[in-house]
Amino acid sequence: VQLQASGGGLVQAGGSLRLSCAVSGRPFNQYAVGWFRQAAGKEREFVAAINRGSRGAVSTYYADPVKGRFTISRDNAANTVYLQMNSLKAEDTAVYYCAGYYQRLYYAEPAQSPDQYETWGQGTKVTVSS
Repeated sequence: VQLQASGGGLVQAGGSLRLSCAVSGRPFNQYAVGWFRQAAGKEREFVAAINRGSRGAVSTYYADPVKGRFTISRDNAANTVYLQMNSLKAEDTAVYYCAGYYQRLYYAEPAQSPDQYETWGQGTKVTVSS
């Protein structure tokens, strides 16, 4: 399985960006996908996650700092997970990584711990200028 993150860039505070995570190599609808970020000098932190979403049982989870501003979604036809980021703040500046794991139960909530994620993509850098 491979994950390819894209969509990062430079944006002014208050602006928006949409990150994409393309997944290949395994039936996409068996995979839960999460976004994590790591700012310079800080530890990697959870941002958002979405479960495999089979049979319409979509479940998402967000870290408190991004609730109400970020939205995670998936397009199973395109094998892609998106992270729509609105009202960006300087503190959102980080390298963003997408990661995935096989989720046995289609209705289970997605994991927030990076230890549960099996496969990681390369990062995409997001810089928010204040």
